[in-house]
Amino acid sequence: QVQLVESGGGLVQPGGSLRLSCVASGGIFSLNTMYWYRQHPGKERELVARIDIKTSTSYADSVKGRFTISRDNAKKTLYLQMNSLKPEDTAVYYCHSESPLTGNYWGQGTQVTVAS
Repeated sequence: QVQLVESGGGLVQPGGSLRLSCVASGGIFSLNTMYWYRQHPGKERELVARIDIKTSTSYADSVKGRFTISRDNAKKTLYLQMNSLKPEDTAVYYCHSESPLTGNYWGQGTQVTVAS
């Protein structure tokens, strides 16, 4: 059983920055491919960023150049550094893990609101 707990969300002005964290417990974090997703009100969840076990990363076009995904395997923590935030980045952000050994899991989400 894997548990994921996100933190770091909040209210920020346009152009500001936030760093989201996702702490994992259970499983073998270093063997998990990790993702950040987000869900805008009334819309489906969408992929924001991905980092695999070799730390190769990929991003949605809408966040490229502004967001950075990273991981610290020793701390079992996933990060999302978000810079130059825009109102359209307002969403609930979810951490997601995938492992061939333990399966797929979601965190509970953290709200990010970008407004002046």
